[in-house]
Amino acid sequence: MTTAIAVRDGNIALGGRPVVRGVDLSVRRGEVVALLGSNGSGKTTLVRGLMGLVPWSSGDVQLLGTPQRRFNEWHRLGYVPQEGSANSGIPATVLEVVSSGRLSRRRLLLPLPRRDRDAVRAALRAVELEDQQHDAVSQLSGGQQQRVLIARALAGEPDLLVLDEPNAGVDRHNQVGLAATLRPMVESGATVLLVLHEMGPLAELIDRVVVLRHGRVTYDGIPPTDDSLDEFHSHHHSRHQRDRTPLGGGPL
Repeated sequence: MTTAIAVRDGNIALGGRPVVRGVDLSVRRGEVVALLGSNGSGKTTLVRGLMGLVPWSSGDVQLLGTPQRRFNEWHRLGYVPQEGSANSGIPATVLEVVSSGRLSRRRLLLPLPRRDRDAVRAALRAVELEDQQHDAVSQLSGGQQQRVLIARALAGEPDLLVLDEPNAGVDRHNQVGLAATLRPMVESGATVLLVLHEMGPLAELIDRVVVLRHGRVTYDGIPPTDDSLDEFHSHHHSRHQRDRTPLGGGPL
């Protein structure tokens, strides 16, 4: 199996309004793909469709070689949603939240076996939170809480890691830290789908860029040399206008 994600002519409508329109998307095993687009372009809806959180109106969707409608190995996917929070309102330590990433791989109420403890320890090490594992999550900064969520996803040892807008609301220092966290994973052959507004410090890790506009793919290829999505998106949109390629109008 060489493909982690395969979507052919994928369509999603929310409230009767088309949001994802005729999308073709593939992510090969060991590839890092950035899904780019301005606000309202359909990026998050597409990812939520992949994660089974919203239904597809039509299309052929496969995850790790299995049709999504029959896919039941969700523990093989690590997902960090957009603007997620590790603080659930229930008092919990960093270690407890990260350990919850192993729940799908073990029976409830039983102590963590050694393999699970090793995976949790490795995840904490990857995000540099080993020294804070006993701290309350509620006391952490936003950037640190994001790293807790990433560690929880990593603890599950996923075959595919999906991060939705991991740079949103995060300062440059923490963006650089995220890139440093992902780098050894990428170098070891991890498969990653990043949903981004702009690439920033993550640019050097990205193999391929897919751009959405009004729910349609308008670019699929090598990353732009300029990490400013606005400039890249504007340039590509202008090229489509010159070519008179219909992109499909709509408010979303």
